[in-house]
Amino acid sequence: MPIKVAIVEDNERIREGLAVLIDGSEGFQCSAAYESAEEALRHLPSYNPDVVLMDIQLPRMSGIECVEKLKEKNPNVQVMMLTVFEDDEKVFKSILAGATGYVLKRTPPAALLGAIKQVHEGGSPMSDQIARKVVHAFQQMGKSSRETENLSEREMEILSFLAKGYQDQEIADQFFISVKTVRSHLRNIYHKLHVRSRTEAVLKYLRK
Repeated sequence: MPIKVAIVEDNERIREGLAVLIDGSEGFQCSAAYESAEEALRHLPSYNPDVVLMDIQLPRMSGIECVEKLKEKNPNVQVMMLTVFEDDEKVFKSILAGATGYVLKRTPPAALLGAIKQVHEGGSPMSDQIARKVVHAFQQMGKSSRETENLSEREMEILSFLAKGYQDQEIADQFFISVKTVRSHLRNIYHKLHVRSRTEAVLKYLRK
């Protein structure tokens, strides 16, 4: 049986090129192709493909959010991110959302087909550049753990709500404090964790 592959990609040229590559390769079949996350969420669950190739930078809903929603509907679906991005934030958000692999769009066709097969067989393929970033992140986990130990109990509580997606006013309401106080706590958190943004702070919290 061929490996059934679905594509979620808004660029028509890339989407059609991938479909031709997959359909023209022995052992593979392009079962569906969508130009948006919304369209994929409407139809993909009923197609039940073996592997989904997911672009990150989609119009409106991102590919990362689409992965998360797809996994909620079908926890067994295997998704491989296919993207031009290789920055840490997008890599880890994709993995946390449930992506199995993360391959760059400039990956040669033969290597891409190999990655699809690897996902189908239970592997987690990543391009060399991405794998290096993941290894580096694991090396930093011990440091992250020590840094979060420097946070006060209230700072850890605020950081936990930050990780859940709460905004400043919502956090203030939870603790019956002012937004100004919340932002003061956030400045202290950033300083202690040696980060510059909410996303970086949350990533360190999740790695602790």
